[in-house]
Amino acid sequence: MKKIIIGAVLALGALSLFGCHTAAFNHEKPLQAMQQSYSGVLPCADCSGLKTSLFLQQDGTYILQEIYQGSKDGDQTFASYGRWARTADKLVLTGNDGEKRYFHPKDENLEMLDMSGEPVTSQFNYTLKPVQQSLPKTPMALTGMMQYSADAASFKDCTTGKVFPMSANKSLEEGYLAARKAPNQLVFLSMDGHFMTEPSMEEGQIQNAVVADKNVKFDVNKSCP
Repeated sequence: MKKIIIGAVLALGALSLFGCHTAAFNHEKPLQAMQQSYSGVLPCADCSGLKTSLFLQQDGTYILQEIYQGSKDGDQTFASYGRWARTADKLVLTGNDGEKRYFHPKDENLEMLDMSGEPVTSQFNYTLKPVQQSLPKTPMALTGMMQYSADAASFKDCTTGKVFPMSANKSLEEGYLAARKAPNQLVFLSMDGHFMTEPSMEEGQIQNAVVADKNVKFDVNKSCP
């Protein structure tokens, strides 16, 4: 059920990207400077509803947040991260575990498809609608290569290969310096973290930056697959 729900959220993002006409499906269309986001409450087998928020980023990545509302253990919040792509009529999300999910644009919304990319036959609502909302601060599992140079930290994500500026703190800096074997060395980092937006070097533009929240571990003997 959780996988199906995630798929629906991603489908919403695809709709915005595709547009209303077939021509949009066959030609790449640049995203807006800010992330495009979609939200809705989807069916849940063991809770009162799964509040789902999908963020499609201009760099081809996505962030998905799910809140299990009214579960026996109270509201439970989870987040995940990966890459999005589109075919002629589908939005395809590939998580950091390699699992794919499929969605279809419908009017201005995204409609979840099943795990085979086919429509879901159900009386329940599997639709996400476009909304304006901030990136979630829910920690998610991230792995990548960190570098600290000239008082600035960067993080090359293993899942997408994207390089992000990193919000550094004293603990993070000390951990990197203790692990590295040479100046400016890339060191493998696993953590629970989240993304935030910040002004970029280009005037009037914004960019995503990575924030390390907890479970920060450096390993100089490892690297991204």
